[in-house]
Amino acid sequence: MRHESAMESFRPQLNRIEAALSGVSNIAPSSDFDLNHDYGKAGANTLTDAAVLIPITKGPRGLEVIFTKRSQKMRNHPGQISFPGGKADASDTSTEYTALRETHEEIGLHPDSIQIIGALPKHETVTAFLVHPYVGLVPEDAMPKALTGEVSEVFSAPLDHLLNPANYQIEGRMWQGQARRYFSVPYGPYYIWGATARMMRMFTEIMETHDEG
Repeated sequence: MRHESAMESFRPQLNRIEAALSGVSNIAPSSDFDLNHDYGKAGANTLTDAAVLIPITKGPRGLEVIFTKRSQKMRNHPGQISFPGGKADASDTSTEYTALRETHEEIGLHPDSIQIIGALPKHETVTAFLVHPYVGLVPEDAMPKALTGEVSEVFSAPLDHLLNPANYQIEGRMWQGQARRYFSVPYGPYYIWGATARMMRMFTEIMETHDEG
């Protein structure tokens, strides 16, 4: 595939990522409740499957992760930064299929052009979704763009920035009358926080553990 040759100069880093992700099956899911133990968690039987793609591509700053910014018109999470993805449809053959389908629908990246290299542990959200995050390589010459009314902008951030634990903060705000704490990893004008930041923080933790081992 074209993206394999375009990223060949990053092969040692990509091999390290693939090796780290190969051992995640025994890691407990992350959760919006990780920093908020006093919140009542939804029962497992009430969770709705969803999936996201963490798209990695070659950019001017090395390996980068592609994000979307949700439209301010959205009823849920307006203006927030997220990975491309969404709720699983009954016709989806797998959650990996869901992630690729939603990525194609939202930002135009064809599933055949994406090489899945692993997955993160599942993530439970406070809104009762069980998110399956997949990590995929995207061709350097791909042209992602906002294709639906749900997405107002597509941008990328350096993977090195996102995998640096020093760039993460724990912040808080009031939500539904309660103080809620959450991770954030700001980048330039973009405020990446909540479930998206928590999943990337898990990615960071996995890489740290692998490198220490």
